[in-house]
Amino acid sequence: MSDRKERILEDVRRHHQEVSPEREFVPGTTEIWPSGAVLDETDRAALVEAALDMRIAAGRSARSFESSFARRMGRRKAHLTNSGSSANLLAVSALTSHVLGDRRLRPGDEVITVAAGFPTTVNPILQNGLVPVFVDVDLATCNTTADRVAAAIGPRTRAIIVAHALGNPFPVTEIARLAEEHGLFLIEDNCDAVGSRYDGKLTGSFGAMATVSFYPAHHLTMGEGGCVLTSDLGLARIVESLRDWGRDCWCEPGENDKCLKRFSYQMGTLPAGYDHKYIFSHVGYNLKATDIQAALGLSQLARLDDFIAARKRNWRRLRDSLDGVPGLLLPEATPRSDPSWFGFVLTVDPRAAYSRAELVAFLEARKIGTRRLFAGNLTRHPAYIGRPFRVVGGLENSDVIADHTFWIGVYPALTDEMLDYVSASIKEFAASHG
Repeated sequence: MSDRKERILEDVRRHHQEVSPEREFVPGTTEIWPSGAVLDETDRAALVEAALDMRIAAGRSARSFESSFARRMGRRKAHLTNSGSSANLLAVSALTSHVLGDRRLRPGDEVITVAAGFPTTVNPILQNGLVPVFVDVDLATCNTTADRVAAAIGPRTRAIIVAHALGNPFPVTEIARLAEEHGLFLIEDNCDAVGSRYDGKLTGSFGAMATVSFYPAHHLTMGEGGCVLTSDLGLARIVESLRDWGRDCWCEPGENDKCLKRFSYQMGTLPAGYDHKYIFSHVGYNLKATDIQAALGLSQLARLDDFIAARKRNWRRLRDSLDGVPGLLLPEATPRSDPSWFGFVLTVDPRAAYSRAELVAFLEARKIGTRRLFAGNLTRHPAYIGRPFRVVGGLENSDVIADHTFWIGVYPALTDEMLDYVSASIKEFAASHG
């Protein structure tokens, strides 16, 4: 690194410290966000360094992040994307590839999922002409169970895609075993659960594929971004093709003949020797991330352990403080799991003396940010009315979530003082309605 460049980066670090001073927490005035990025001077310098090098497309930082993150998650391959939603689209679309032969999913095939989640876990099922099969969840964990999934398997079931809810793992060992026994693909939506474990093993390492988001709310951020993880090299190749316009070539941008056969291919009805860089074997997209995003991701990845520890500590502080508050159903970790929590979920008992709306309004008035548990019940949203889907076993708990559930933050920027103010506010509200 040149002396001039190092001086610039040192100025950037000092600038960050100057514009990001410690601010006093003022209860009722300082906003307590439910989620957010935790950025330091190293992150700012990483972004500027990538900009100084004019790394405006995917390059060395993207490749470095992919290999480092794959190792961290216990998978052989990670492919960066422009968002976690795009990662889900790529993972599901990959299962429809002709390369899979008889294993490929075809229009009308069914995919088991849950209704109480985020829409982009489900949307790729519909976007690929497949049929979602919705199962319910437990209220304490907000996750489905192996029994519910088993009951939903039918003659056209070909895959399962489920998210680890708010960082709390679903029973993935059992559901992965079901998938194997029935010859189904399992995709783990791990966007909220980086660092969570089930049976001692990282979530995101059980399924045929897993997806991650790097949106600012998540455990690591690139601003926007996501990735698809897999240890199946065949699926990895399909994901890469679909992400990169559907092209058959695997050369990185700027590479010209990595396979030493660039002008030796004959595919489709193209003339022999057609340039392999412009042969397309899938109907694909352009869903790549940039090196500037990846540079930030690498900086964040170095602090992942600290982020996970803070999320666990903050969740436990809230859980201990709110234990026994009347009218509230508190969250529970899935048995045999060690969650890397995304949020702290609260369900107001339908029999309580107050409503979710009243509690949320009280908290928001005190500058305590809240969020719904995403869609609550997707089948009740206008986007899905009239769409093909099947429901197995009813969605009673998903309806309770839609009507009575919300969550508050545990992300690393929250201090003990903030968390204690949140819990004190909830207890004050509940006591006033006793």
